[in-house]
Amino acid sequence: MVNTFMKAIAFSRNLPITDPASLEDVTLPAPVATGRDLLVRVHAIGVNPVDTKVRRGGAVTDGRRVLGWDAAGVVEAVGPEVTLFQPGDAVYYAGSLVRPGANSELHLVDERIVGRKPRRLSDVEAAAIPLTAITAWEALFDRLEIDRTGQRHAGKSLLIIGGAGGVGSLAIQLAKRAGLRVIATASRPESAQWVRDLGATDVVNHAEPLPPQLAALGLPTVDYIANFADTDRYWNVMAELIRPQGRIVSIVENSDPLDLNVLKAKSVAFFWELMFTRSMFGTDDMIEQHHLLNVVADLIDAGELRATLQTHLTPINAANLREAHAQLESGRTIGKIALSGW
Repeated sequence: MVNTFMKAIAFSRNLPITDPASLEDVTLPAPVATGRDLLVRVHAIGVNPVDTKVRRGGAVTDGRRVLGWDAAGVVEAVGPEVTLFQPGDAVYYAGSLVRPGANSELHLVDERIVGRKPRRLSDVEAAAIPLTAITAWEALFDRLEIDRTGQRHAGKSLLIIGGAGGVGSLAIQLAKRAGLRVIATASRPESAQWVRDLGATDVVNHAEPLPPQLAALGLPTVDYIANFADTDRYWNVMAELIRPQGRIVSIVENSDPLDLNVLKAKSVAFFWELMFTRSMFGTDDMIEQHHLLNVVADLIDAGELRATLQTHLTPINAANLREAHAQLESGRTIGKIALSGW
């Protein structure tokens, strides 16, 4: 029987998460796959800070907007140009910022940004991986140009600001595989233990000045910095801590103008990382996200990367999604939050 309607969760106004109307259960027409799109029956969704940012300030067209940029499910149908998947395939992906999100029973996504679901993970564990894995991978290997094989940069130092979050949790593991000395920031005992368990060599407290803590570790400067927390707050301290000709990457947009002059004397390279860039602009290398998600799935299945799910809510409905947003907005989450089951 062909589905003509589907359950979804949407917002129609930018409201605080304490308002029940901030996210609402809705019924929408079921989409149809065309071109290179997969029609995925969504079994689980992950929740990320981008969801809360768009809910609070994103534009709404046609009366309401569906969020959600992490999903795991099964391909239900494919467009006529699809070559990478077929109906029945188990997949995971992060979707596109400029298309309807995955907080719906059925979802359209371009096959070039979809990977095969890791076999050893449940749907809800898999849904917690894609956005953070792509972001961490691109930040380390595409922007900072760290050699992921561990042959060229083994022993180099990487400071990860915001180590216990979703992106940091994957970045720690990927950087350790590449042979780096990973210094992760965490401010609470439970988050510090989390990053140590993931493989961080050292842990420093981002609630206290960072330079003396790194100096105590014998690292007055580091080779690389990955900022997954707050670009404005750490801009000047990153300039102080980075080595001459070092590299910095950030995923958090700035609120105030950034003084690039503080990086000039050291000839430091600064990069932005936004994992949606490829899908937003339809870049020629969009399919690289398909490839990297498959590599991540292989690493997970081989036991070389561990799942980062910490909070599992069920079923997928507006009330539980509001709870997930509230937890993210508290700024105290560890790992990832995901929901499963309609």
